[in-house]
Amino acid sequence: MDDIRQLLPKLEALEKRYEDIERQMADAATATDYERVQALAKERASIESVVSQFRFYRKVDQELQDTLALLKEGGDEEMRAMARQEAEALEKKRDGMVQELRRGLLPRDPNDERDVIVEVRAGAGGDEAALFAADLYRMYSRYAQRHNWKTEIMNSSPTGIGGFKEITFEVHGKGAYSRLKHESGVHRVQRVPSTEASGRIHTSTATVAVLPEIDDVDVQVNQDDLRIDIFHASGHGGQNVQKVATAVRIVHIPTGIVASCQDERSQLKNKTKAMALLRARLYEIELRKQEEQVSQQRRAQVGTAERSEKGRTYNFPQDRVTDHRVNLSVHNLEEVLDGDLDRLIDALQADEQARKLAESLV
Repeated sequence: MDDIRQLLPKLEALEKRYEDIERQMADAATATDYERVQALAKERASIESVVSQFRFYRKVDQELQDTLALLKEGGDEEMRAMARQEAEALEKKRDGMVQELRRGLLPRDPNDERDVIVEVRAGAGGDEAALFAADLYRMYSRYAQRHNWKTEIMNSSPTGIGGFKEITFEVHGKGAYSRLKHESGVHRVQRVPSTEASGRIHTSTATVAVLPEIDDVDVQVNQDDLRIDIFHASGHGGQNVQKVATAVRIVHIPTGIVASCQDERSQLKNKTKAMALLRARLYEIELRKQEEQVSQQRRAQVGTAERSEKGRTYNFPQDRVTDHRVNLSVHNLEEVLDGDLDRLIDALQADEQARKLAESLV
């Protein structure tokens, strides 16, 4: 019961806010303000589940109190035995709901529902690393297809044998960031490269960065801080693939951040996408600063929260994929590379939630 006493003030305030939103949305004066109605509907949707859980919790708790009151009144032993059994079941059900309510109160990542920009870069391993980067791009593309999301390439540097030195692409879909954000990090592959004549197993790497796609209003960029270069898009081997210069490179002078896009045939579209990438990178820098300040405070309270730099290993000889952050291994590697990522992503989300719960108890 101590847990619920800690949560009650927050839950009651949330229910009060929910009721206030309901009143405002029913008000005729509000109904004519489309933007206001949209904002209220979005806020209501974000808290509706927790409020419903809280109301159900109170119903179960009231049933438990009524059953305990019957036990105190006495009665024959058979009735008392039934009441005790019911009370035990209700108490177990009620106590199990407390953790769900606590999870519901955890702060949500405001970017979870956003589209994302994914950057995959070949690391150590030469041509094999570039081929692995192409495998990862295909894996995320197939994962997006499984969820009915749309992908669009923004920029790429292909190699002559079908790999990518780097590739940047957008993923458009509800909840894309919430599902893909933990994919950031170092990915390793262990296999015999197609370029290896002796049959030796090599370890190659690629890095993945997942950025939420940011609106103009979220990140203000001063146009005077930008240098915009227009150049010819290039294909395999660097040859020009278009006679008209349409590729765009934007340099943010204060930070030195460079964002390029060349995969669209329109200069305007390339510029728009390059700006989207620039905003996402600037937003990530600011977000990291804020997170570092918070994490320093948390480390002082709960000890180090740092985790291994290892990300995920794709081991072909053993047909195994291991995510070192959650110590989870799954087999059927080819299916994972074909986009069957949900088990790994679910484990990473559960781990994030468990850590947030632990921090909320401090």
